[in-house]
Amino acid sequence: MLTKKQHELLLFIHERLKESGIPPSFDEMKEALDLASKSGIHRLITALEERGFIRRLPNRARALEVLRLPDSIAPGLNSMKKFSPSVIEGSLGKRQPAPARLQAASNDAGSPVEIPVMGRIAAGVPIEAIQHQTHAIALPPDMLSGGEHYALEVKGDSMIEAGILDGDTVIIRNASTATPGDIVVALVDEEEATLKRFRRKGDSIALEAANPAYETRIFGPDRVKVQGKLVGLIRRY
Repeated sequence: MLTKKQHELLLFIHERLKESGIPPSFDEMKEALDLASKSGIHRLITALEERGFIRRLPNRARALEVLRLPDSIAPGLNSMKKFSPSVIEGSLGKRQPAPARLQAASNDAGSPVEIPVMGRIAAGVPIEAIQHQTHAIALPPDMLSGGEHYALEVKGDSMIEAGILDGDTVIIRNASTATPGDIVVALVDEEEATLKRFRRKGDSIALEAANPAYETRIFGPDRVKVQGKLVGLIRRY
């Protein structure tokens, strides 16, 4: 049994996916349901997920899959068509090809390893999080450590003192944990992604820039998810 707000949110997500193939942002959900803050949306999504109506896809910001609708709306509907979320910036409402799997590093005969480029990452003010493959790049295997990897194009200058410049391409090893001091892809509030140095401040998480023009941002531990750690960088001149 769903509450009125849970019911409204489920239908809103379902209709948006039918129209564009892309789930609504948390701000759009908040406005559609006339809620005062996004924390209410987080609670509704968690409740829908616990009841088996939706699923949050791992390592994808804003990636929601509707598993079923209430029987009163769609009797006998057990599953919905899966969708492919969009690239992080400049493609709202555009459909993209299905993303390639993240590639694991291989040393076989020294052959290049192809990894997906998953859009842009903010080295500055956070922007909407990584969502979809844009293209792929081939790298020498000795540039990659063990595990799965992806690449992101850097937007902004908040990490310049760590040698990361606007326009660089960073190589990220897929990971959900980090050691203080690691440079990570951090997902904030399930919808913003940023490249920052990971720190701990008591029970909180600090995302630290490498540029004095940017302040360190402090978040509760439930607001930040590590999406990967920096292992390499490519720069074109």
